[in-house]
Amino acid sequence: MSDTTLIIGVTGGIASGKSTVARAFAAHDIPWVDADDVAREVVEPGEPALAGIAARFGTKVLQADGRLDRRALREIVFADEAERRWLESVTHPRIRERLLERLAEFRESPAPYALLVSPLLFESGQHTLVDRVLVVDVPEALQIERTAARDGVDDAQARAIVAAQMPRDTRLARADDVLDNATDEAGLAARVAELDRHYRRLSGLPPAR
Repeated sequence: MSDTTLIIGVTGGIASGKSTVARAFAAHDIPWVDADDVAREVVEPGEPALAGIAARFGTKVLQADGRLDRRALREIVFADEAERRWLESVTHPRIRERLLERLAEFRESPAPYALLVSPLLFESGQHTLVDRVLVVDVPEALQIERTAARDGVDDAQARAIVAAQMPRDTRLARADDVLDNATDEAGLAARVAELDRHYRRLSGLPPAR
């Protein structure tokens, strides 16, 4: 890959299936980095961000082994926008720095394009790191249902998490491409294959056979 490698930003609301979509692209030999994975890295024990979080919120946001208690922290920051913004000010710059490192590594790959998967692509300013934006979209009711089931939270907290994110209409208005993920596995695979052909053309390389 060259310095002009096409980077596709993949975003969507919580529980829209962004990682599932990324794995579907991986079946076409497309590399990807997930900002959520990087976000977990920067709050591992020994990381400056975790020390800052513990200093602000105390041991109530730490597990017995010293790791971050994500559920406890989530309950705090989703109930208080000021605290959520503080947390973002601590973590987002560190996440961005590591994402830049990963994207630089992709330039050594023979793949025609790469993905940056991020739920906060726009909110964090990470959209400036990509050439196009693919929004993975599902109805809000499905987001709430999936979030409650996946994270073990009640309906009210799931709704609060969804409400704290960028509105669905705003996100869709900023998309270059949209993938409707309220579909079955076959439908998702077909749409990803279509987008793969599209992105390969945009990269200047022929579609995969």
